[in-house]
Formats: sequence, C-alpha cells, structure tokens
Amino acid sequence: MLPIPAAVVEWQGGRFVFETVNRPFRLSGLGTLADQSPLIAGLGPQIIEFLESDGTEAEFDWELGEAVDCRHFRVRMARRAAQRESGRCLITLIDRTAELRTQRSLRREMLTDSLTGLPNRAGFGEQLEAQVEQDGMSRYAVLVINLDRFNRINACLGGLSGDELLISVARRIKGALRAHDILARTGGDEFAIQLTLDEGPSDALHVAKRIHNALTTPFRLSDFEIRVDCSIGISVGDETVTDAEELIRHAQFAMKRAKKSGRTEVYQTRAFDLARQQFSIETELRRAIDGGDLTLCFQPICDLATGRITSFEALTRWTTEHGVPISPAEFIPVAEESGLIVPLGRWAMDCAARTLAAWDRAAGDDCGVSIAVNLSAIQLHRDQIAPMVEAALAAHGVEGRRITLELTESALVTDPDRIARTMHALKGLGTTLAMDDFGTGYSNLAYLQKLPIDVLKIDRSFVTGMLADRDKIAIVRAILSLAQALGMRTTAEGIETNELAQTLAALGCSYGQGFLYARPLPAEAAYSLLADRND
Repeated sequence: MLPIPAAVVEWQGGRFVFETVNRPFRLSGLGTLADQSPLIAGLGPQIIEFLESDGTEAEFDWELGEAVDCRHFRVRMARRAAQRESGRCLITLIDRTAELRTQRSLRREMLTDSLTGLPNRAGFGEQLEAQVEQDGMSRYAVLVINLDRFNRINACLGGLSGDELLISVARRIKGALRAHDILARTGGDEFAIQLTLDEGPSDALHVAKRIHNALTTPFRLSDFEIRVDCSIGISVGDETVTDAEELIRHAQFAMKRAKKSGRTEVYQTRAFDLARQQFSIETELRRAIDGGDLTLCFQPICDLATGRITSFEALTRWTTEHGVPISPAEFIPVAEESGLIVPLGRWAMDCAARTLAAWDRAAGDDCGVSIAVNLSAIQLHRDQIAPMVEAALAAHGVEGRRITLELTESALVTDPDRIARTMHALKGLGTTLAMDDFGTGYSNLAYLQKLPIDVLKIDRSFVTGMLADRDKIAIVRAILSLAQALGMRTTAEGIETNELAQTLAALGCSYGQGFLYARPLPAEAAYSLLADRND
C-alpha cells in the first residue's frame, strides 16, 4: 500500500531474502530477488549491521548509479522492538533525485556569472576556500583585475557592446592562464584569478605580465577598435592570512593602489594597515559629526601696519571620545574621500556664524572682526555652497561682509566655470573671497583675473625662512606685485618673528597670520585676545 519503494528484507542462513516487495520498488529497478537487487549489492553490510544492532530504525542517504544518471534515495530501515531477533526489517526509499538535481542546478547558477559562464564572486571564494583547506594558504595567490575606463565604453557604445567586450576580455585572460589557474568574474568589470604557486610568488608576476600582453591588441567592437587597459593587484598567501576571503580582500586593495600607481601592485601589509586606520578615522569622524564632538578654534589675522586683529581663521579641531587628538592633516583627507567633508563643512560654517554672533552680543555691537572659513575643493563640487552660507548667515543674523571664504587653487582646476558661478553667488551675499595657499597649485592667471577674489594668502612654505632665502623673497615679491596689479589684498601665513612681519609689511603685504600673534584658540580665549589687543 505504500506509495514509495518498500521491501521486507530477511537475513537468514547467511543470505538475504525479499519476503515481499511492493510495486514502486519493482518499478524503480530495484529487483524482486535479493541476490540480484542493487539495493542488497549496495547496502548489504549496512543492513546486516542494523539487524545485528539493538536499534529499531536507521536512516541515511544512498546514491545508485554512475555520475551521469546517478539516483539519490533517502533510505529508512525499521522494525518493531519485538522483532529484533527475527532478522527481518522493512526498508523504504524516497527518491530525491529530482530535488537534489534542482538544488544543484540552482546552486550552480548562484555561483556562476550568467554573462561569461565563469565562477562569480561567491563561487570563486568557495573554490578558493576548498583549495586552501586542502593544500594550505602558501600555495596560492589571488590576482584581481579591473578594466580601466570601462564605464565610458558602456556609456558610449551601450550595454550590449559592453557585455560583448567583457566576454572577449574573459577569453583573452583565460588564454593567458595556465591550465590549473581558475578565472572568475567577481564584479561588473572586475575579474579574479586563483593561482597555484609552482615556483613561488614570481609566478603571479609572470601571469600578470602575460595578461597585460594579452590585452595589448585592440578589441573590435562594431566599427570601433577598443584598447583595454587594466589594473592588477596581487596578494600572496602566507601564514599571516587567516582565510580565503582575506586573501581576496588583500588583492582588491592592491588593485586599488594599482589604479593610482599605474603598475601592477603586490599587497603590502603596511599600506593596508594605513587604509584600515583611515577607515577607523572615518567611522569615528562620522560619529563625532553626528554627536557634535568637534570644535572650532580661531587663529588671529592681523593688520601688519597697525598690529590690530582684523579677522580670525576658523580651524576645526577634533579629540576622539578616547581623548586622542587627531590632526586635521589626518582627518580632513579622510573626510574629503568619504564625502563627510559636506556635513563637516556645513557644521563649520554654522559654528563660525554662531560664534561671530556671540562675540557681537558680548561686545554690545559689531565686535570689529570677520571670520574666515575654509571651503574644500570636494565640498565645492558636492554641495550647494551659496545656499548653505546664506542659510547660516540668516540663522544667526550675521552680515555676509563678516565672513571670508577661503578656497584653494586646486578647487579651480577641475571645473572652473562651475566654481566661478559659485564664487559670484557668494559675492552676491557680500562675503569676502580669499585664495588660500597661493603659489602651491596650478592656477590659470586668466581665471584669477576674472574671478571675484579679494585676498591672496601667501603659503607658509614661501614665508618660513624667507629672510635667509633670496628665491623665496623673489617669489613673495612677485605675488605681492601680482595682487597689487589685480587690486587684491594679501595675507602672509606662517609669521613667527617680528623681523619677518616688518619685512613683509615693508614689501607691501596687508595682513599676517602665524604663531607670532597666537596659536589657534578656543572661542572664548580668541574673544579675550581680541578685546585685549584691539582695546
């Protein structure tokens, strides 16, 4: 009556006998005679072990046949407790062949890239993990290959041409590999290779060179000949690498370095540790911005002719929740790369305007100074600067003329027309515009003439040691002459001695900033200094 294959098997006189079998059992090709049945041939020892045990049931998986037409059964042997001495049991089988084939097919699809037929990221990691467990980490290296400017090809020729190119690239790379190397497509335009190191780490460099050579010949797509360059990162397994995923991550990190350096890069622990440190800074900085844990300090800018403070430069300072001070030279680049420079810049602008309003209240009127706020090149491109500044001014009742916005020369290089529109919009708010670190970048003097810049700030690298260096004096004199010709005022950074301040004043410099006057101070101390010096 059972709808699944079933048989009552008896072990007597040293041989098996089928007491009875049902129709599904016969239709499954499992036979009607025990000595001719593949069930007994395959499971005889296990059946005997069960019959000689004290158990009343047992269950396990069984495969019947060769790999191509293999069938998969779930086998269950059972008997009553009173029948333990009888040498008889009921065997039932559930055919799971279709189910397992479907599972394996789905798993194969999950681990395979549908476009190229290569292993995908998950499949590559799984294969590498299996090989590493079997042979050890030191026998393997991973190469990660990223196609340069592939997005531009996709945008110009369309997605189908891009797919065709990826297939062609995969074939070329495959042809450059050895028979036992494994190629995978791990991302949109990223490939990874599992290399067996037969002769040590030099094998990976040789394979990387062959891949570069294989991609030298242009690819033909439609009516175009496409040259494909690639960046290759290599990581070599050793005792310090704990698992396959770590080896892949190291190769991806090396590939990102290769994109910057333009050559094949091998993973270096020190560089990775630095990147991990920067990631840690990014995480903590994000929390600091959200939690309001940053502070602004203010360094005075003085009139070189009178010594009076005319303005303060607002400088961001950060001490972590663990009490560790982080230099702006460390966290500002991280903020720019991660995009945190936008909320950081907005906070600085709002804090500067709020501080200036507080100083005015303390003075009973206009306190007589402005505050300079730095604008990052990344911030200028990612944020709507003019509306942001306008909102900060309105929120704290500060006039635009009381705010100076400092830009670096690098901000003008990437998109000068857009920056020019932003600067004119800022001038429309009445703000003062200063070019910071002048002389260290690559400004186009024609743009400098057209832009509404009010102040040129001479970089400290030209000011420090200027009195003992004729070349520096010549550079400073040239900058001052240029500013005078363009109707701009000048501020010299890095002034540390009275002699230097007097020399710059004699040369025609308008303002000075440096440790001679004060180091960056908290808001209250800065206001006290202002009250004392300008009283």
